[in-house]
Parts: sequence; C-alpha cells; structure tokens
Amino acid sequence: MSYRVAMDIGGTFTDVVCYDDTTGAVTASKAPTTPGDLAEGVFAALGRVMDDPSEISFFVHGTTQGLNALLERKGARVLLLASGGARDVYRIARGNRDRMFDLRYRKPEPLVPRRDVMEAGGRLDYRGRELQPLDEESVRAAGRRARAEGFDAVSVCLLFSYVNPDHELRAGRILREELGDDVLVVLSHEVAREWREYERTSSAVLEAYTGPVVRRYLAGIERRFSERGLGVPVHVMQSSGGLVNASYAMRRPLQTLLSGPVGGTMGGVAAARLLGRDNAICIDMGGTSFDVSLVVDGRPDVSAEASIEGHPVLMPIVNLHTIGAGGGSIAYAEADALRVGPESAGADPGPACYGRGGTRATVTDANAALGRVDPAWFAGGLMTLDAEAAGAAVAELAGRLRLDPLELAEGVCAVANAKMAQAIRTLTVEHGVEPREFALVAFGGAGPMHAAFIARELGISEVVVPRFPGAFSAWGMLEADVRRDLTDPYFRPRDVLDGGDMSQRLVALEREALDALDAQGVPEERRRVEHAVDMRYEGQDYTLTIPLRDATEPAQAGFLECVAARYAEAHTSRYGHATPEAPVEFVMLRSTGFGSFPRTAAPAAGAEAPQEIGVRDVIFDGEVHRTPVLRRAGLDGELAGPAIVVEETATTVVPPGCLASVDDNGFLIMKVNT
Repeated sequence: MSYRVAMDIGGTFTDVVCYDDTTGAVTASKAPTTPGDLAEGVFAALGRVMDDPSEISFFVHGTTQGLNALLERKGARVLLLASGGARDVYRIARGNRDRMFDLRYRKPEPLVPRRDVMEAGGRLDYRGRELQPLDEESVRAAGRRARAEGFDAVSVCLLFSYVNPDHELRAGRILREELGDDVLVVLSHEVAREWREYERTSSAVLEAYTGPVVRRYLAGIERRFSERGLGVPVHVMQSSGGLVNASYAMRRPLQTLLSGPVGGTMGGVAAARLLGRDNAICIDMGGTSFDVSLVVDGRPDVSAEASIEGHPVLMPIVNLHTIGAGGGSIAYAEADALRVGPESAGADPGPACYGRGGTRATVTDANAALGRVDPAWFAGGLMTLDAEAAGAAVAELAGRLRLDPLELAEGVCAVANAKMAQAIRTLTVEHGVEPREFALVAFGGAGPMHAAFIARELGISEVVVPRFPGAFSAWGMLEADVRRDLTDPYFRPRDVLDGGDMSQRLVALEREALDALDAQGVPEERRRVEHAVDMRYEGQDYTLTIPLRDATEPAQAGFLECVAARYAEAHTSRYGHATPEAPVEFVMLRSTGFGSFPRTAAPAAGAEAPQEIGVRDVIFDGEVHRTPVLRRAGLDGELAGPAIVVEETATTVVPPGCLASVDDNGFLIMKVNT
C-alpha cells in the first residue's frame, strides 16, 4: 500500500488527509491540537486514518510554530551584528510613514533591543568592492559575547552583502568556530539577497528569532516519525505556497512562517482549476482565526515582500489577511455593546459546549444555541457537544446586555460575519478588486457554517464548499509543488540595459533552481523554471514584478518595448494609470523553480445514499425554521434551504432562500440570494 498524507496543525484542531495512491480514496479526520506537545496531536490525528506510518509514500505538513513564536513574543534571544556605523538601521526602520495619519499608531517593538546590537568593522561599496577589510576580531568578540550571555541566535547583516556576500560568509565561519552548532547563525544575504537595508535586516532578524523554535520542532517531528517507521522525507509547506523538505526548512526556517494557512490557498488553486474558474476568494475559518487569500487567474496571489505583525520580510509570500475570528472567538460586553474576538477559547478549555471547563460564550456556542450544529455528530461524531452549557454561556452574556438569549446568539454570529466580510474587503475592495466577480471557497471547521452569510454581505452569489472542508488546507498541501525562489540584484536603467547579459544571469539562476529541485528529489521531467523581473519608473521607490516568457527573452529583438508594455499594463491594473512614455528601470531578477507531483483526485463523497439524521428547530433571522439535518455522504441533486449538512470535519449551513447542489467533483455549490 502507498499513501500520501498531509497535516495542518491549527490552534484548536490538527487536521489530516490521507490519499490512497492505489484506489484514489481520500479519508480525512482531526484530533484536538495538543499545545504542550504538538506531536501528540499529530499522531492522534494520523492514527484515525491509518495504522502504519511505514506505508506513507509522501508526507507534508504545515506548522505555525514560527508564527506563534512571533505572535506570542516567545522567540529566541538574538544578537544582531551590523556594519560599523549602521548599528541603528534596525531601530530607526522607516519611521512612522506607513501610518503617519494615525495618531494612535506606535511602531512594533523591535525583536532585538539596541543593547543587543553590535558592530563589525569593514566596508563594501554599493558595487560590492571592498573599501575596508572585515575586522575579524570584532566578529569574534560578538561570538564570545553570544556564548557568554546565552544568546540563542546571531543575525549578521552587513552593508551591500546582497551584492558581494564575502564579508558575511567570513563572519559566519568565524561565528560558527566560536559558537559551534548550538547557536543559530543567520546571514542576511542567504535570507534575502535584495536591496533595502532595513527590510533585509528585519528579515534576517525574523529568521533568527523564529528559527530555533522551528528547527527544534521539525527535528523532533522527523525523529519521532522515523521511530514509527516513516521512510520518506518530511516535507513542509512554505509561505510562498510551495514545498521543501524538512532539512531545507531547518536551514531556512523563515520560509515556514505562514506554513499552515497557505495550504488552504493552494487547495483553492486546485479547486478553481477543477471548477473551471479563474478567480476565487479562499476563506479559512478555524477555531482561532479567519484567513483570507485570493486565487487570481488560476494562481495564488503571491507578493515578493510582506509585513507580519509590523515587521517587514523580503520573501515570496502568499497574500494572507488574518483576523482573530474563529469558532472559539469569545463574545463579551464592552461599554454595553457586544464584541466578538480576537481572544479565543482555543483548544483548552475551548468553547463552553466542549465540556472542558469553558464558561464564556463563543461563536461555536452561539451556533449551538441557534441549532445550527448537530451536538451528537460534531466533527464526524468524534465529539459530543453540551448544548445546555452553550445555552447557559449565551444566556449569561445576554443577561448582562439585557437581550434575549437567542437574539444575542444571532448577534454574536452577525458581528463575527461582519468582521470576516471586512477582512475580505481588505484584500479585494481596498485593492480595486470586485468580490462579486469571485467565487467564495469556504473551508476550515467553521467556514461553511458562516459562508452564506458572509457572501450575502459582499454580494457574492456562489459559495463552494469542498469535501472535508475542515481538512481542506491539508488537502491543498498535497496539491502544491516543490518550490525554490532565487533572486539576483540587477539595477539597470533602460538606456544601458544589456539584454544578453540579463539573459545570461537568468540562465545561471535557472541552473541553480534546477539543481535545487534535483537536491529535493524532484525527477527531471517534473521540473520547470519561471522567470520575472522587478521594474519601476525612474524616480519610483517600489517595483512591480513582470513575468518573462523564458530566460532567453531579454536577448531577443524587441524585448524592451514588450516588457515596457507589460509593465504599463501591470501599473494600470494595480494603480489605475500608467505613463508609457516615462523611462523605466530594472531592479531585480527573479527565478522560481517548480517541481510537480502527481495530482490527487478531489475528495468526493461516498456512494452511499444520503442519510437524514433528523429535523430540528433552527433560528434564522429571529424565526424558527424546521430544518432537515443531512449527512453529506451520498448527497445528490438540489437542496433548498434551510438545511444543515454535516460531515466528518465541518458543518455547512444552507440558509433559507439558498439552493445547494453537488457537482461532479464532489463540491457543494451553494447559490446565495444576494
């Protein structure tokens, strides 16, 4: 037997998907996340879909270890080594210009206090030529201090190392001589070989801050899986939507920062392909958070840089917008008004209806009080909800706000839905994208329960609920490619561009990308490389990434006119205008290697006849509706709302006035009356 397995470790549940290469069958399950030892939850979930890890032919998982360390400020203690005279680059940052009109704005506290920043003598110029040799004694002094004071990591960020890394490489060797393997040494040019000193420093510091936590976790997972007979490498999801094996992820841990949520985006890409749609809004509502991402023209919406918790990071990253809105989000009273989230009840104690000691009303409790979940078959029967405890928690909060309990329960859901709709507007409307032109792909344990209501708020007429929505992010990881991103700084005004030279540089990047894919075990016939160049108008600060046909295109006749026209089109799409007659300049070359795996089939329902569990009273818009509760397995034909559809990993609510049907791929397609 041969199985492909993917796991998504969330704040409340650990989800697992198992694909049988022989039969094409897909099974999914979940287990409560175990914050004290995540591996316990991993193996508990795995044990519900298979018995023997030695039968796994491919294993991938997403982890939020690095992100959690950043969010909770529980990362490593970092010593930053900067060039002489550039000690304060990291603290000065970019001032407050991003939020200059927000009088309450405060810059995030740096992850490295000023007292933990040291200087190393030596200097390169902007072309990478050495002006002063590296002061090796100052580097050794930094290593001695790191060892004496118990630092977990040292981040090295020297001026112009993205052009010539020699000084950083020598500093890295010295530090490893002084510190051995116990202290992580991060070199900025290896994290982000790009211009902009502060952003590169921030990226290197983030890798040093989160790296030890990620490395310990991945090493532990690999070891424990090996002890249980796993004979294939552990793969990890990257923030870019691609995969790498765990050994590479341990060398470049920053790449895993958004590892978990991005799996859902890649699942959205696969779903859009199967549905024959170019554009989709992916919403992932779990127990703790709500993540939004886009599929545009059949591809994930990826940026070359991002800001995470106010810290800039230079790396390809799926554009995700995350808010604290999940099934476990706590409802509370503030100034006689109802508030929901971002605080979550998490996995322990969880919502009141979990029966683990939680007493505060949550979104899940509100849905239980409204009758929108089946207490006896929650999470596919793995949990039985305490509806009375949910009702008591809602009633207690309702009493403080002088509201009817059912009125409050609908209010909790309405507030959560409004927050989630606004999160979608942040990625769409605020960037000139019309959400009504997109399908809404809803997943996560709680996403299908709220999707129709969110769609109504945004005027979206179609909701797509995949099979096993609670484990859809894990399935998306099975659909992702191995990915390696490479950059080469290449500042050239148009007037002096040598197309042949640019082509040679791209060919060299392509070779490096193909070699990296080979090292990841990707067969030659499954490798490909895509190229792009960052461009801007002269005098602009920021760039747009313009795709190229191949590495040889810059050497071909007419290249400048073609690429300038592409840039003008991209500028118009992004900003609403362009200046075709203005001179352009080139800033950065980008090459991305992809290694594909055989695609899995869409997880479809079983062949058994649909089973009606019963009929229950459910509240919609203040009215009681007698509502059928159906098992999704075997569901066929059209289903008019109201209805509740339950399955192993989630519950889908079909409100009155909506019409649902199952397509050939097993997707539940809901038409929403807007």
